[in-house]
Amino acid sequence: MTDSPEHSPVPLAERVERVTGAIADAARAAGRDASALTLIAITKFHPASLVRELHALGLRDFGENRHQEAREKAAELADLDLAWHFVGQLQTKKARQAREYASVIHSVDREALVDQLASAEHPLDIFLQVNLTDDPARGGVRPEELPALAERAAAADGLRLLGVMAVAPLDEEPRAAFARLRTLSEAVTAVVPSARAISAGMSHDFAEAIAEGATHLRIGTAITGNRPPRD
Repeated sequence: MTDSPEHSPVPLAERVERVTGAIADAARAAGRDASALTLIAITKFHPASLVRELHALGLRDFGENRHQEAREKAAELADLDLAWHFVGQLQTKKARQAREYASVIHSVDREALVDQLASAEHPLDIFLQVNLTDDPARGGVRPEELPALAERAAAADGLRLLGVMAVAPLDEEPRAAFARLRTLSEAVTAVVPSARAISAGMSHDFAEAIAEGATHLRIGTAITGNRPPRD
């Protein structure tokens, strides 16, 4: 499933059905209930019209990784009952703006971002992103700093810590990476018992993520096809 929806012989509805079926199969193989998993359709670079089509097919959770695009789509689609998940790296200075449209932010990875997102006005769900690589330039908190960041997030006004998020490194078998994330999740629940969720798994590795306890799946191209050409 690599073609764009406009040129693919596979209708969008069938793509969604294939993905949800594969999620159900993976959950069954892992002895889990598929209804407890949240499918987040990642629609970055795709038009708002595609989100409307997916909404008509029953999807309600959508993810974006660029602040400007996310804000514009949320405004254009304000008439729909959508939950917007911000999954990209978020600049500290844009945090309060992201709070205006996002229901969940998956990429909290530093204390400064926690402090900017904190607010007594209305609650916001967050995940702490963990860097599973040795590259400090990659997004995510270092594993050894995760418990302290979890404590800071749990104490912040208006934030509800759901759990941890990560992207499997390209040079590592996904199941092994997600197993490490599961262990890190347990370290967080030792500090914040309610933070049991795990945001992990994309189009090419969501089955492995489900096997290791993922609760929130961030799936893009398997549903949407390739990103459209950018001007």
